[in-house]
Amino acid sequence: MEFLQQNLAWAALAAVSGGWLLFDFVRNQGNKSQLSPIEATSLINREDAIVIDVREQTEFSKGHIPNARHIPLGDLGRRSADLEKFKDRPIILCCATGARSASALATLKKAGFDKLYNLRGGIIEWEKAGQPVGRKKK
Repeated sequence: MEFLQQNLAWAALAAVSGGWLLFDFVRNQGNKSQLSPIEATSLINREDAIVIDVREQTEFSKGHIPNARHIPLGDLGRRSADLEKFKDRPIILCCATGARSASALATLKKAGFDKLYNLRGGIIEWEKAGQPVGRKKK
């Protein structure tokens, strides 16, 4: 008990951090469309998933997932027909943080795509996880 009294700030920080991790874990349990960078890599390697980067050209040019196809979010609606040939394969959508790609997922779901996934945390989390980043356009 004396230890906790002397380290109250650290104990509170640990409790808040643990609570936040638990909240995030519980929140994402029902949503199987959210993938971590490691889960995305596994899906790419095992099921030949396609990665669609929905960021703007300037963002994409600074670095992207290797072999990712670039279709900005604003163009996705009219270019969804370009993706028809991939309808039977898993499609992973990514952006900077995961927000725009969540919107892209909803757009493609309305267009009849089923195997859709969002890269949780986007390219920022991808890089934090130490995953490779390419600079070539595809």
